[in-house]
Amino acid sequence: MASANTGPSHPYWPQHMKLDHYVPNDLSSWYIVTVLFTVFGALVATMWLLSSRASVVPLGTWRRLSLCWFAVCAFVHLVIEGWFALYHEAILGDQAFLSQLWKEYAKGDSRYIIDDNFTICMESVTACMWGPLSLWVVIAFLRQQPSRYILQFVISLGQFYGDVLYFLTEYRDGFQHGELGHPVYFWFYFFFMNALWLVIPGVLIFDSMKQFYGAQSALDTKVMKAKGKQN
Repeated sequence: MASANTGPSHPYWPQHMKLDHYVPNDLSSWYIVTVLFTVFGALVATMWLLSSRASVVPLGTWRRLSLCWFAVCAFVHLVIEGWFALYHEAILGDQAFLSQLWKEYAKGDSRYIIDDNFTICMESVTACMWGPLSLWVVIAFLRQQPSRYILQFVISLGQFYGDVLYFLTEYRDGFQHGELGHPVYFWFYFFFMNALWLVIPGVLIFDSMKQFYGAQSALDTKVMKAKGKQN
């Protein structure tokens, strides 16, 4: 928990916090980030190949890229955020790779190492709901299931809404949980990495709405033609 700092120093903000049981990472920041993005790259490459070979119909470049996105989302939500949801109380003193990943990220947002209620609830919902659904939407597009755009819309809307709340709650707290303006911890960790979950889901929400509009228009046209024949 956070209180006046009488213990050892730490890299988190506000700097006056006392963090009981804090154990510094023994892995470097560069190593943690490199491993993370290597995994992301492997997931994207695998999904890119799978979307070509396993789909029941040919998929365009844009659709294959969207499936790569959902594959990364499934990993982030189920594995990384799932770890946080399960072990948030132990992360501060734990040296497992995923715990060290969260301690590194917390340099940009210390809510992840102080048992912040909003963060715990948000990440738990994300891991339990958007993680499994991200896997399902990949399968749905590969198998051309009718539910695919509904799943895409629901997941993307949930991600977008959660990210808006994530940014707004920190804004209302005065950006006190990280060093405001720091090129890595604020702009890369906190801002850029989270802004992706506004931009890409926003595009996918629009894409889903176009598909809904087109399907409804086609259905309405079919109904009107059927009524015209009856008259």
